[in-house]
Amino acid sequence: MKRFLTIYLDSYRGLSRPAWMLALVIFINRSGAMVLPFLGIYMTQALHFSMKEAGTVLSCFGLGAVTGSWLGGWLTDKVGHFKVQTTSLLLSVPMFCILPFFKTVETLAVGIFILSVITDSFRPANSVSVAYYAKPENITRAFSLNRMAINLGFSIGPALGGLLALISYDWLFYGNAIGAIVAGALFFFYFRNRKGNENVLKKESNVAEKEISPYKDKQFIWFNILTALYAICFFQLLSTLPLFYKEIHKLTEADIGMLLAYSGIVVFALEMLLVHLAERKMTSAQVIIMGTLLCGLSFAMLVLPGKFVLLYVSMFVLCISEILVMPFVATVTVQRSGASNRGAYMGFGALAYAVAHIVSPYCGTRLASAHGFDTLWLVTGGITILTAVGFYVVMKKME
Repeated sequence: MKRFLTIYLDSYRGLSRPAWMLALVIFINRSGAMVLPFLGIYMTQALHFSMKEAGTVLSCFGLGAVTGSWLGGWLTDKVGHFKVQTTSLLLSVPMFCILPFFKTVETLAVGIFILSVITDSFRPANSVSVAYYAKPENITRAFSLNRMAINLGFSIGPALGGLLALISYDWLFYGNAIGAIVAGALFFFYFRNRKGNENVLKKESNVAEKEISPYKDKQFIWFNILTALYAICFFQLLSTLPLFYKEIHKLTEADIGMLLAYSGIVVFALEMLLVHLAERKMTSAQVIIMGTLLCGLSFAMLVLPGKFVLLYVSMFVLCISEILVMPFVATVTVQRSGASNRGAYMGFGALAYAVAHIVSPYCGTRLASAHGFDTLWLVTGGITILTAVGFYVVMKKME
């Protein structure tokens, strides 16, 4: 037990103070993140959209994410990560406040698209900030710390959102607005004149690859396609999985919120430890491949009989998958980039997740509607096996 505690504490040592403050900002922002996990349920229950209509609106969120990820990466290289993050956080506030007034498929789709452009421009800029403020030897753990903060916030946001939804779905949007404005104010006042480790990163950049555009880096393009396939499977968590809980297992919004909160707690408790151990024992390729296979296993488990125990075990396996894949994907992206094009690389990397936000709900809701949830889960498991094989081939070439 003493050895375990020592290893656990070691996983947090050596991280810079700005890295911790970035984590605090993202924690506050994600603690108010109540809209997306309940958006599908809100549309089908409160607005009486069909499952296909809800999937279409969620795909508009993905379209906005694609646009925002590209725009955020481009703007980061042009005006800097600080300005992009501050603007994104503050502009999202009025959008969250007006969304409850959009009641039709068309108006809500447009509103969600605009909101997603604003919020997802934050992602590549934030990733550049993590690399900029982290100590070079701790970049993977700095990304893990940021993600740990995201998931701790995600454990609070859906749980609170599930309770607020019982009162009024409108409060989900207002709660998101409050979280964004508090996070934006803290970020602005702490980071406005703060310097990072860019000079060190410049020295460590690979000179041969520093000026390569990510859109011409063929190996990275394939790596990004595989990341998108993984994310398409993983993001069933935010689209079809809550609908599955509601329609098949008859869970209430509060029950669904607690289950999603559980996922955030698992990642918060285990991510830094598992990443710390994985860095010491395995290569990035091995970690990413294992995490991809666990994603498929978590969804394939849902075809088995059972209710609460099965749902929580499946969610636990999905959390381990997330822990093993996402921080190492971010690290590979940083290591592939140079100081002059890091925003473009991080923006292109964010596009993988943005595309997944389009494809995942659109295809997932239609496949579940036409052939049932069991078919969806088995297809998802099959895709992750093919994706893991692809990662093996591509990352072997990238080495």
